[in-house]
Amino acid sequence: MQRGQSIISSLYNGFASGFATSRAFSAASEGLITSASHPCPLAGESLAVGGLSLLRLPERAWGASATLSAATISAAGGKTGGRIAVLRDAFNSLDEPTRPLSQVLTPLKGSAGLAVLSDVCTPHSCVIVDEYEADASGNYKLKSMGTNLLSFLHRNKIGATLVPDVKSASLSSLTAVIGATKSIRQSSNEVLMVAPTSFGYNEQAAQDNSFMYDTAKPGEGSELTLKVMREFAGLHHQLTQVHGVNVNLFEHSLQHGTPDACFPNNWFSTHPAGEAAGGVKESTLVLYPMKCLNRAAERRADIIEVLKQKGYSAVYDQSVEEANQKYFEGTGALVIDRINGVVYVDLSERADASLAEQWTERMGYKTLVTFRSTDLRKKGVYHTNVMMAIGTGVAIVCAESVADPKERQNLISSLSQTHEVVQISLDQMDHLCGNALEVENGNGLPVMAMSTQAYNAFTDDQIKAIRHHVVDIAHAPIDTLEKVGGGGVRCTMAEIF
Repeated sequence: MQRGQSIISSLYNGFASGFATSRAFSAASEGLITSASHPCPLAGESLAVGGLSLLRLPERAWGASATLSAATISAAGGKTGGRIAVLRDAFNSLDEPTRPLSQVLTPLKGSAGLAVLSDVCTPHSCVIVDEYEADASGNYKLKSMGTNLLSFLHRNKIGATLVPDVKSASLSSLTAVIGATKSIRQSSNEVLMVAPTSFGYNEQAAQDNSFMYDTAKPGEGSELTLKVMREFAGLHHQLTQVHGVNVNLFEHSLQHGTPDACFPNNWFSTHPAGEAAGGVKESTLVLYPMKCLNRAAERRADIIEVLKQKGYSAVYDQSVEEANQKYFEGTGALVIDRINGVVYVDLSERADASLAEQWTERMGYKTLVTFRSTDLRKKGVYHTNVMMAIGTGVAIVCAESVADPKERQNLISSLSQTHEVVQISLDQMDHLCGNALEVENGNGLPVMAMSTQAYNAFTDDQIKAIRHHVVDIAHAPIDTLEKVGGGGVRCTMAEIF
C-alpha cells in the first residue's frame, strides 16, 4: 500500500465532554495483577443489560467451565437468577493482561444498547462469550461456548455501536453514538443491485466521465460482458455470503438499452422518517433526473413498483427536470450524512446547484456544502461519490481535488466536526478510493465496501483509520467494470432504508 499520502484529521480532541453513564462495573475494575503468569483483573466486573449479566471473572479460567456457582457469580459482581455471559480475551497469550470490561464496552443512554470498542473487530483482539443459565440447584450450567461478542449481542437483540475508545470524554458527541441514541442509521443492510448482464461501453456517459476507457459495446456473446459478470458475481458473493448484506438483485437485457444499468444509485434513493436529525418527516422514495437518455431509461417501471412495495409514504420525483435539461444524479451527485443532516455536492453537469438546494429543503436536511473538484486529467469530477464517502464515524475525501481554497476549507471543516477524516490524494481518487460505501453486515454492524483496486491503493495508516469505525472492509476485484464503466463498488449499490 504505497500510493498516496495520508492526512488523517480527528475530531475527537476537540469535542465537549460526554454524558455520564450509569455503570455496574466493580470499583476495582481498573486494577491489574502484575503476575506475569496470570495477569487478570484484580476483581470481577459485571454489567447488566437486556436481562443479562455480562461478566469478567476474577481470574482467567483458560476456557469455559461446565458449571459456575452462584457464589462465583456474586463475587464477580453479577446478578444471580438470570442469564450469565462470561467474556474472555481468548486470543491473548498467557502473559498478556486481560482488558477491563470498562475498556471494552459501556452502556449508552436509554435503550440504545452498548458502545463497543472497535478493536474487538480484529481477529486477534476479539472477545468471546460463554453463556450460562441457572439450573434447579441454583448453580449455572454452560449453555453455549465461544460465541463472538458482537454476534452474541446481535443474537440477544442488544445494540452495539462501534467506537474507537469507550472511555472517551467526548463519547456522547460521536456521530455513531448520536445515531444510536436517536435511532438514525447512516448505512443499511439492504441494497439494490443490477447485474451487468448487458454491460458495455456507454458513449453517452463518456462525454463527461474521464474515468471511462473505450472498449466494446454490449452484444450477444460479448467477452467483455462475460468478464464483467464474473467480477460482479464475486462482489455479490462478498457482500451476501461473507458479510450478510441483503441484495435485491435485478438484471437487464439489450432491449432495455441501458449499458450502465449496474449503477442504480444514480436514479433513485430512499430515506426513512427521522433521518437527518429528524428533518425527514416521512419515508420517501426519490427519483432523479439523468443527463444521458440511456441512463434515464434505467428508471424501469418494474423496479420502481418493487421499490414502492417497500411502503414509502411519499415519492419525490425530480426526474421531471430532465425536460428542463437540469440534472441531479442521485447518490452519485449527493454524498449525505444521514445522521447529522448534511449534504455534500460536487457541482457539475450532473449535479445542478438549484436542484441540490431544492433537494436539501424538500428533504429536511440542515446544511448543504457545495464545491467543484477536478481529477488528475484536469477534468471536472463527474460525481461527488468518486471523490468522497461518508460512513457512520469516518469520512474519506480527496480535498486536493477542490482547487478553491475557501471551498476546500469549508469541506474539510464540515466533515471534521462530525467524523474522523481520511484524506486521499488525486492518484488515490483515480484508483477509486473515494468510491466506497458503508453497509451493515448481518449483525447490523458497519462494513466499508470498496473495490480491491481501491483497497490496495490506501496506505496502511489510512486503512487503520477506517477500521477504527467499521467491523470489516469488504472488497472485491472489479477492475474491468471500473475501467470501462468509470464507476466503482459504491456506484453498484443503491441503499434501501
